[in-house]
Amino acid sequence: MQNDSILLRDLTDDGILRLTLNDTGRRNALSEAMLKTLADSFAEAGANPSVRVIILAANGPAYCAGHDLKEMTAGRSGPDRGKAYFAKVMAMCSGVMQGIVTCPKPVIAEVTGIATAAGCQLVASCDLAIAADTAQFSTPGVHIGLFCSTPMVALSRNVGNKHAMEMLLTGDMTPASRAAEIGLINRAVPAEAVQGATMEMARKIASKSSMTLATGKRAFYAQREMPLTQAYDYASNVMVENMLAHDAEEGIGAFIEKRAPLWQDA
Repeated sequence: MQNDSILLRDLTDDGILRLTLNDTGRRNALSEAMLKTLADSFAEAGANPSVRVIILAANGPAYCAGHDLKEMTAGRSGPDRGKAYFAKVMAMCSGVMQGIVTCPKPVIAEVTGIATAAGCQLVASCDLAIAADTAQFSTPGVHIGLFCSTPMVALSRNVGNKHAMEMLLTGDMTPASRAAEIGLINRAVPAEAVQGATMEMARKIASKSSMTLATGKRAFYAQREMPLTQAYDYASNVMVENMLAHDAEEGIGAFIEKRAPLWQDA
């Protein structure tokens, strides 16, 4: 495992990259350094053919506490009261969240602690999420006069409007069981079983054609923003191109011949 202090990296033989937030002293806050490290890591992983699935985990009692408020407060010292600095940090954060969505590799959040504000946004931005039954989630900006507007983007694309608004307007903690009910995470499992459950899901996904996974992930997020007719037209074209790919031909042939497919990821 490579130790870059605030982010640990570990790539298994079967192509599962574990990225572990490791800035426990700051509750894994999304500081400028953490945002840059995450952005670089997702970009590198997306371009690395050896990586098939990414797990985003964290050390310590907090999965991610959101933005580093001490760092943000220090940014107020400029003559513009921090406006340019705040804009820079928000752009960096939005870039990381969009980088997770556009990364061609599936990303699974493995949550064992508290995920608040932009930390909750981080979980919502991942394709899948498995959490310990002791984990909690919140968008608590209203408690400090700062509505969680950017976390709202990812949150509202994962849960229903009224569930999202309840979290955003009250700032209350949402237990893992409830987070699973409303669709923020896939499931909550006993704390001691989280890593095993996440690895089981990651290995299952990693066994598929990476070309197929990248095609599907890109199409999923693209069609979601389209009107129904446009979405079907777009998805139909994706299916046609997918059918012409080697791995689709191989996979269908293997199914008919009752054998395991031999992926070429192409």
